[in-house]
Amino acid sequence: MQSTPASSREPIAIVGMACRFPGAANPREFWKMLLDGRTEVGDVPPDRWDRESLLDPDVGAGRLTNWRGGFLPDVTSFDWQAHRMLPGEARHTDPQQRLLLELAWEALEDAGMPLEAAQKSRTGVFVGIMWNDYFRLLAKNWEALDGYALIGNPLMFAANRISFALDLQGPSTAMDSGCASSLVAVNAACQSLWLGESESALVGAVELIL
Repeated sequence: MQSTPASSREPIAIVGMACRFPGAANPREFWKMLLDGRTEVGDVPPDRWDRESLLDPDVGAGRLTNWRGGFLPDVTSFDWQAHRMLPGEARHTDPQQRLLLELAWEALEDAGMPLEAAQKSRTGVFVGIMWNDYFRLLAKNWEALDGYALIGNPLMFAANRISFALDLQGPSTAMDSGCASSLVAVNAACQSLWLGESESALVGAVELIL
């Protein structure tokens, strides 16, 4: 991607936001959590895995040594009808992609931008993503896999699904650069705006370790 001279870079306005964090379902709740100095890191929920059978404080044992983490509630729930998906398609689509689709919709609402105004616009979609745990879980039963699993799990479709569902016609790309994925996505979005490739951009990142 061609770089843009700093002297010609116009300021970029953030006009809408959406998020999901442990203990915060939206930016307002997340901001309050930060102001309160709270953290929602807690014990592993009992329905996640059997902590007692997997835990061993001895690092050399090669088992779990930590039983705390940040957990989103019920990541498997999804309103497939609202997003015009078939039940089978939703079931075989990575929860990370479902979450991104929900948050893209909410970010547009937060920006006060009706879906009709975004459709067919040169809005780019830039997503940072690095895990594909869900497909590994699905692949335990190869006979149950279908075409929806093929398009519902590759990382590239995390951005493409949003562009297709919302009828956006700007660049659409997912990028994996490890822990820097979200920052790289933001940088790519800014460059696309400065170069005139996009007139607006949806940018975000997701990480669900399933």
